[in-house]
Amino acid sequence: MDHTVDIEKLVFSYRPPKAVLKIRELAIAKGEKLFLHGPSGSGKTTLLGILSGVLKANEGSIKVLEQDLAQMSGPARDALRGAHIGYIFQMFNLIPYLDVLENIMLPCQINKERGQRLNGVPLEKAAKGMAERLGIGSIVFEKVTDLSVGQQQRVAAGRALLGAPELIIADEPTSSLDEDHRRDFLDLLFAQCREIGSTLIFVSHDRRMMPLFDRAISLSEINEV
Repeated sequence: MDHTVDIEKLVFSYRPPKAVLKIRELAIAKGEKLFLHGPSGSGKTTLLGILSGVLKANEGSIKVLEQDLAQMSGPARDALRGAHIGYIFQMFNLIPYLDVLENIMLPCQINKERGQRLNGVPLEKAAKGMAERLGIGSIVFEKVTDLSVGQQQRVAAGRALLGAPELIIADEPTSSLDEDHRRDFLDLLFAQCREIGSTLIFVSHDRRMMPLFDRAISLSEINEV
């Protein structure tokens, strides 16, 4: 089976020798929808930082898309993240002085390789198409600061999904939504991941969503610290 993520003997510490994460092994299949949960302080956001190349493990093999992040330089990890990983932040991290369309287009403007995966479709047209599929096509020229939380969340998803990144990482993106809006958003996110063939790592403390995913993992159970 092809794996998007393959971890072996991961050790990470902010202040050696005290480890924050010790994971013997973790494999995530290509196209899988994984639900990752655990209490606050269990290391979920730290693990996402390692998988996205923002943080570098102290020990072990951390392969993402068959490239070992533990052996790569900071600039090389940045390039991999920009081209191949879409990240949906808990607080969305939208650029307040850009409108909806400009926020969605941003990753493909910054990273040439990601922009090339639009298959010749002009960037603005591709971004508008993504907005339409996420139900925000009518507000693409609105300021993101004028949007509801649910609308901002869809902008953040559009930005992460545009350019067909192979890995989507979502860090508690539904924590501010009620149950109906949460399910609507997940349906949209799943549909888009399926359309572009992305693997999804979704972090949340809300275990009610677990049955909607292919697999659920408790970080507390695999973290040996």
